[in-house]
Amino acid sequence: MQNNKRAEKFRQIVKNKYLIYNSLFLNLPNEDLSYTGIFIPLLHKLSKEGYQKDAEPKEVIEDFLANHTELKTDKEKFDLLFRMIQYIERQVVLFDSIEDAAFSSFKKQKLEDVLQPRNENYKDLVQHLKRFSARVVFTAHPTQFYPNNVQGIMHELRNAIQDDSITKIDNTLQQLAFTPFINREKPTPFEEAQSIIFYLRYVYYETLGKIYHQVGKTANLPPDFNPNLLELGFWPGGDRDGNPFVNKETTYEVATQLRITIMKCYYNHLKVLMRKLTFREVNEPLNKLKAKLYKQIFKKKTSLTSQEILNIMYEVRKLVEENYRSLNIDLIDDFIGRVHLFGNHFATLDIRQDSSVHNQVIRDIFDKEFHVNYDELTSEEKITYLTQNSLAINPDDYSDDLVVDTLRNVYQIQEIQELNGQRGLHRYIISNSESIFDVLHVFAIFKYCGYKEDEICIDIVPLFETMQGMDNSESVMTALYENETYKNHLLKRNQEQHIMLGFSDGTKDGGYLKANWEIYRTKERLTRLSREKAYRVVFFDGRGGPPARGGGKTHQFYAAQGNEIANEKIQLTIQGQTITSLFGTQEQATYNFEQLLLAGVKSKHRNRWKPNHKELITQLADKSYQKYISLKEHELFIPYLEEMTTLKYYGATNIGSRPTKRNQDAKLQLKDLRAIPFVGSWSLARQNVPGYYGLGTALNAFADQFHVVEDLYENSAFFRSLILNSIMSMKKSYFPLTSYMKNDKKYGEFWKELRKEYELTKKLVLQLTKQKELMENEELARKSISMRENIILPLLSIQQYALQKIQENDPNKNTYEKMVIRALFGNINASRNSA
Repeated sequence: MQNNKRAEKFRQIVKNKYLIYNSLFLNLPNEDLSYTGIFIPLLHKLSKEGYQKDAEPKEVIEDFLANHTELKTDKEKFDLLFRMIQYIERQVVLFDSIEDAAFSSFKKQKLEDVLQPRNENYKDLVQHLKRFSARVVFTAHPTQFYPNNVQGIMHELRNAIQDDSITKIDNTLQQLAFTPFINREKPTPFEEAQSIIFYLRYVYYETLGKIYHQVGKTANLPPDFNPNLLELGFWPGGDRDGNPFVNKETTYEVATQLRITIMKCYYNHLKVLMRKLTFREVNEPLNKLKAKLYKQIFKKKTSLTSQEILNIMYEVRKLVEENYRSLNIDLIDDFIGRVHLFGNHFATLDIRQDSSVHNQVIRDIFDKEFHVNYDELTSEEKITYLTQNSLAINPDDYSDDLVVDTLRNVYQIQEIQELNGQRGLHRYIISNSESIFDVLHVFAIFKYCGYKEDEICIDIVPLFETMQGMDNSESVMTALYENETYKNHLLKRNQEQHIMLGFSDGTKDGGYLKANWEIYRTKERLTRLSREKAYRVVFFDGRGGPPARGGGKTHQFYAAQGNEIANEKIQLTIQGQTITSLFGTQEQATYNFEQLLLAGVKSKHRNRWKPNHKELITQLADKSYQKYISLKEHELFIPYLEEMTTLKYYGATNIGSRPTKRNQDAKLQLKDLRAIPFVGSWSLARQNVPGYYGLGTALNAFADQFHVVEDLYENSAFFRSLILNSIMSMKKSYFPLTSYMKNDKKYGEFWKELRKEYELTKKLVLQLTKQKELMENEELARKSISMRENIILPLLSIQQYALQKIQENDPNKNTYEKMVIRALFGNINASRNSA
């Protein structure tokens, strides 16, 4: 579809529909809401005109209240502002629903077009799909600002919009008007898990099952051709890192719920299938299976294995093939394929904990069991203890709750594997890995919990996420690959080593360009090392929603990786807003999963590096890093975040169970601060610093020989993807909103430095990409962002106004703080990938 045609279609089915359906808000039975709606366009106009004249948000709001309303008391004014917040956040829901409903009109599934026998690379593609694996891992990170009941309304609203039913849309908007957007209490980790399991059951069972079956059918492959082609991973209930509310019981309950849910899916699918398999000889085995599945749904300990299901279904398939002319055998293959895909587990539950916790556990064990001070041992002595000794310790012998739960969790892994299968839980991820001991500690804890070495059916996964961690990664993995005990462990793991790399904390630590390039180079080094040592390395990327956390144009990123990086498997995290905006409907999920499969194909044929290009990116990354470090080490960096942004209000939104920083008792330090509130706070100030800061300075260092950077952009798909992602971050920036900060006695110069780097970066990326405006060549995305920014401009004004009043220590500070928190929801939801 040509750009002008796509733009016209966007105007017709997105923009026009929004304008029409938005008018329905004015007819809501709640007089206050309809009355409020009249003021929204006015405040938008005053905000836009005011910021063009360098006005402060406080001036804009006070002018609006004083000169355009007849409100007299503070209470009346507060009531109106809070109603406006509620109104705008519901406008955001409407726009989300309209855009989601229009998804299939703009995005087309491409896998079926490529996977055709007539295509030149058909045979190569089939071989690729028989070996390849794409795993999307749902995390527990709190970036989903829509409560579950609102998501249900959005689902109904999308359907009504697709049907163009004004009556249904009107009714759903009325329901939305009276539905609260705020959780009264933080969700428990189990509740977080349940909200994502909803998507597994109602989106991914159907989506992944259909893709897998279609690939097998088109390529004439059996239903078991590659059970790992499309995988789901799961962190809620298993991710302990910084979340004191996840414990042994949570992990077991979530694992049980995953198993029960897939059995429910099989049961419902089988009932539909049996309507087509009404043949005498298959009746008995199918009813037998149906009864077994039904029983499994209600009994936590009863475990019907996927192999038992497959044995029955293959028996049925054989009977139908031999006695009933293979009638509806395609439907049987579809069911069998899903059992191969989802097994007993539905999604693989990962365990994650920070390396510092394992350090504490090991110290306590050495003190109690070996009567040795661990810190006084030499490195060689530590390795001997960690690899050669076995115990069967009792967790109840320890007093520290965190130590006890860590040990109990390790003990329970075997039971979960017996119930859900080894595919259901096979990874233990270690956050902040920086040395060989971070991995050996976990290996030792398993041995100390009574596991024999051949019983440790777990991939121990170091997560390298800081600059130091990535710098150390090659020496860490070399030491592990050469350790005899660990070599034996990997031999039992099919010579396969999983390694996780953290984009979010990498960017927080090293800045946008440096972090992304270091991750790329780390992958190259570890791929080369692993191949030399005859191991297969599987990279697992911890990516967030926005470009500053590794998100953005994800498929292009993977397609840009060449053969120097292991790419037989793509694994990445998705969370919160990304789940709903990219994988929230069957149409969206189908498109994006297929794009991941195709990215694996493209990566084999792309990114042939020209001489000196890697050296050039390294120079750019180093220049960028120096600039970012100077900002990060600035004495006002943390105070600015705490006092001038929404950072400290994230925890009050009750959207997630996990605290906003790891060490709750200590003074705020950047290393303890979670990447989500860090990046999100810059986003809500419309400054988006982590998505571009330092890039402009790096490009400017080559101002006199800019042609070499232009050549790099033209010929490096990887560098091009980084630039385009950064442009997306800049497109969502709007410094006039916070221009008032330039006059602040404490932070004025600091703000000016942020603005200066933004303007420099914007100028040079436009020159580099030969565009006149940001995202000029991505018309649909640009229009979408512009509409969203227009919708929430009044909301941003209200939030910044409230922040200004808080900074002034206004007597109504508590009310203004509530206002900031309430405005978080609509502002973040509108960005879709801001946190």
